[in-house]
Amino acid sequence: MPDTIDYGNLMHRAMRGLIQQVLTGVAQTGLPGSHHFFVTFDTMHPDVEIADWLSDRYPGEMTVVIQHWFANLEVTDEGFTITLNFGDNPETLYIPYDAIKTFVDPSVEFGLRFETQDDQRADIAEAPMHEMVEPEDDKPGNRKPAEVVSLDKFRK
Repeated sequence: MPDTIDYGNLMHRAMRGLIQQVLTGVAQTGLPGSHHFFVTFDTMHPDVEIADWLSDRYPGEMTVVIQHWFANLEVTDEGFTITLNFGDNPETLYIPYDAIKTFVDPSVEFGLRFETQDDQRADIAEAPMHEMVEPEDDKPGNRKPAEVVSLDKFRK
């Protein structure tokens, strides 16, 4: 039996479960109202499956927008598969929950950020959207800043 409770990892699992639950609802009934998601993930994670041209263009991380046009959303206990449109070029992506760095729903100013122990970035106030890839139907003028919760404050 360990000497301490690993709250950081417990929180990470719980928040990834929240993402799974939200995406499962979207897969069943679609996006409600003005909800949409920015999902930033590690393109080098061993279980990520994306087209070679996308991993070449985004060799570290990539943010996708799930909003107006998406298809074939399939959610499992380990991750999700989705088809997104990149400039009239539909691509299927598989993103495991462990590869997700941020999950943001700017329509309700909600966000989660998952940091690793070796991540030394101090700025946790907002999700990194500089590497954003927008499917062609996204409307950038509709963005609002999102409140992002950092789970590292729960770690020792």
